[in-house]
Amino acid sequence: MRLVVGLGNPGIEHQGTRHNAGFEVLDRLARRCGDPPGGAAKSRFAGLLVEARIGDERVLLLKPTTFMNLSGASVLEAVRFHKLDAVTDLLVVTDDFSLPCGAMRLRGQGGDGGHNGLADITRRLGSDQWARLRVGVDPPGRVPTERYVLGVFTPEQRERLDPGLDEAAEAAACWATEGLEVAMNRFNRRGVGAPGKEA
Repeated sequence: MRLVVGLGNPGIEHQGTRHNAGFEVLDRLARRCGDPPGGAAKSRFAGLLVEARIGDERVLLLKPTTFMNLSGASVLEAVRFHKLDAVTDLLVVTDDFSLPCGAMRLRGQGGDGGHNGLADITRRLGSDQWARLRVGVDPPGRVPTERYVLGVFTPEQRERLDPGLDEAAEAAACWATEGLEVAMNRFNRRGVGAPGKEA
């Protein structure tokens, strides 16, 4: 069993914001692979959970509803309940403003890069040895970081983002069925952005 977690903030007021790119990737994955595809999410592990089957692999798709800076509570509960090994069985999908909009980077470990959701997961799991798929949302420029990530994508950004979200969902599915190394080799080469920080 694998667990894919998309990070974001719950509530209609946060839909379409840059900080919710992880939610958007998970929604795409759920529509493609849910059981049944696009099936209703259940309230579990302080989040919304969709059970999926990708190839022969059972995959849990989880969107924490704890708000970003408490995401680790949801992740830890799911990992413990299913007795998963975070090193091999957990993938977290998140936004990253060090990457160009729509670009992505998949890594097997790393720091949080100032991202509160990643930091909370690391703190609660007691390790940063778990895979993360970072989706670029462009640097904030002169806009304060918090205001920028909680803002909505511009039309021009959305045009670049949507294909990237589809590809990120494909990369997450590849990770679930073929493993981290295969997914990294296949999708990191296809990314359109600079490597950015390790986060």
